[in-house]
Amino acid sequence: MNYLIRILGLSVVVMLLCWLLPGVYIYDYGDAIIVAFLLSILNTFLRPLLIILTIPVTILTFGLFLLVINALMVVLVSEWVDGFYVDGFGHAILFSVLYSLVAYLLKAPDNRNV
Repeated sequence: MNYLIRILGLSVVVMLLCWLLPGVYIYDYGDAIIVAFLLSILNTFLRPLLIILTIPVTILTFGLFLLVINALMVVLVSEWVDGFYVDGFGHAILFSVLYSLVAYLLKAPDNRNV
């Protein structure tokens, strides 16, 4: 149940980022749910494999290559989902950075009751 709520929250984030960023477009909320689901699946299974395979490049770039991996996943999802379009690689990097930041904040535990 928590996973479903998280996907629905991330789909709202996808809609907001598509509204804010000029080079990222989405057709409707159903496509945003699909994008959020596919990004979570790719981040769970494909991203760790790509990180392991690109360790030397990641070390040489002081970790900045991880931004490229995230952007590649956004571009891959934009190829799979017809209602989701990313205008270029720079827009994909910006989208992935903002999406990852909000996804991290949504996953962070609630520490306000300390």
